[in-house]
Amino acid sequence: MSRRALAQAPRVALGVTPTPLAYLQRLTDELGGPRIYVKRDDLTGLAFGGNKVRKLEYLVGEALKLGCDTLVTTGAIQSNHARQTAAAAARCGLDCHLLLVDAVDQRGPEYHENGNVLLDRLLGATTIAVGPPDMDTDRALKDHARRLERRGRRPYVVPAGGSTATGCLGYVAAAAELTTQLRSQRIYPTQLFHASSSGGTQAGLSVGLEQAGFRGRLTGVAVGTYAAEQRRRVRELIDATRRRLGLAEDPTEPDVDDHHVGPGYGHPDHATLDAIGIFARLEGLLLDPVYTGKAAAALLSWVRDGRLTSADTVVLLHLGGQPSLFAYAPELRHWMNKHPHARAHQ
Repeated sequence: MSRRALAQAPRVALGVTPTPLAYLQRLTDELGGPRIYVKRDDLTGLAFGGNKVRKLEYLVGEALKLGCDTLVTTGAIQSNHARQTAAAAARCGLDCHLLLVDAVDQRGPEYHENGNVLLDRLLGATTIAVGPPDMDTDRALKDHARRLERRGRRPYVVPAGGSTATGCLGYVAAAAELTTQLRSQRIYPTQLFHASSSGGTQAGLSVGLEQAGFRGRLTGVAVGTYAAEQRRRVRELIDATRRRLGLAEDPTEPDVDDHHVGPGYGHPDHATLDAIGIFARLEGLLLDPVYTGKAAAALLSWVRDGRLTSADTVVLLHLGGQPSLFAYAPELRHWMNKHPHARAHQ
């Protein structure tokens, strides 16, 4: 039933898939522990790519089926989701309104003017500053949609991160893609890491991997919310996605590692900056400081703590977000000055 329901869901092709699954030989050798692979969902191809492209294929598909002419969504100023939504709207001839929240304190002009927010404007989106950081963004989205309707527009509201049962379908499909690649290459992961925030990627993967018979452990690395709340958020989306696909409930609790939340969302801790530098210098692979940098920090800490050994095979899901590196230039410059020759064991 789930395959038929997924195939029948409205979808518009936006991404370049399947994305590569690559072996990180130098990082594996340097750590002397598990074999490490990366699933390159930063290469989905739409305006620097990223994981939101997969969700937007189903969200925009639904919007077009409903005859909508404007996408309305929200996120932080450096939101990858906002940038990819703006790109999807441009690709499909839709208007795009972004309600951007200044949710990360103590940020300078590079954060407010460079990176993703620069690209939002280049892509033609209407950007609207909203606040305070703890505002009810769902209500703000609905209020803005009603204002557009009074002007004769037909808006389609996309919640933060595109994390609805519809958006989660993108990662149900991605799970099937990944397991096909693993089987064809005879790779048998014991552990899969990815960053978890709005919860849709983890929920979609949880459903899709279970349906595909994946036997490894899926861990979402929380980037802004601690474990109990993050598990609740992901659990609700898993249940909604399973209902959407006509699947019975699954009581398995989602696995969340919250040890790299650090000072909070949008604030990389020292371990995250270390991980970004190590992946860059050993593999030429750029990670962002908000999402995948924290997931990579968790992976490295599990190896160093002995939770992962040479008997393990690990896949890191790279969710994209590299444009935000330019918004975090002060932290990155500081790290490079302190660690001119950093390697994995330092």
